[in-house]
Amino acid sequence: MSSRLFVWLQYILPQHGLSRLILAATRVRAAWFKNALTRGFLALYTIDMSEALDPDPFGYESFNAFFTRALAPGRRPIAAAAGAITSPVDGTISECGTLRRDALLQAKGREYALRDLLAGREWAAQFENGSFATIYLAPYNYHRIHLPFDARLLETVYVPGRLFSVNAATARLVPGLFARNERVLTLFESAAGRFALVLVGALNVGSMATVWAGDITPAKRRAVTRLPTAQWQGRKGDELGRFNMGSTVILLFEPGRTAWDSRILAGARVKLGEAIGVVL
Repeated sequence: MSSRLFVWLQYILPQHGLSRLILAATRVRAAWFKNALTRGFLALYTIDMSEALDPDPFGYESFNAFFTRALAPGRRPIAAAAGAITSPVDGTISECGTLRRDALLQAKGREYALRDLLAGREWAAQFENGSFATIYLAPYNYHRIHLPFDARLLETVYVPGRLFSVNAATARLVPGLFARNERVLTLFESAAGRFALVLVGALNVGSMATVWAGDITPAKRRAVTRLPTAQWQGRKGDELGRFNMGSTVILLFEPGRTAWDSRILAGARVKLGEAIGVVL
């Protein structure tokens, strides 16, 4: 009953207004204010600051800088095998597997359409019957996003939408959750064929950013927008973006090109850089 109430409240909350308020609050640089936010966060969540490049949680210029803190060198080794697909984030596997033609599994007994997730982009058909992995980032996770494979950027698209929470309860109860929420679509070319990485916004996510376009959300114009094509490419493990507060990423690969590791199942925890699949 509490989960249903939580979801019902999200339907009536001013989702975008709240997220803009969070955006403003988390970027305040006044020491007393940002330290109070950080202190409250540390009381709620256990954070291993020894992993951070700057281990002092109160040494950051704002709460957002603390939340999106960089890792110390060597704390997330990147699987070196040429055919290894690595986790782009720290998080928990919500669902993964093979698309049933155009359908992705959102939660047990609930599917949604690939064409809706990708806002009808012409390249959506390339991923029908392909493989997917949905990874949830909890508030205590590291919140930068990295390339799972050497790749060249082909396209970036902003898609407006709602800002429901993306936790397990909401995934069970809100139809088409990931295709309803605001998101950023990125399409890449690689030795494993084309793949897409989708950044899904959520309640209290102040903004989503990429290294080539900066902050993409909140957008001034809430319409499906193809961003100017950036000449960007990177190696496996390179940073490609970040969530300013937590959310979800969805990886999509073409059919017959990749296979997930047998231990990558719903509920499994993953770390940035560890091998989660292989190129076939």
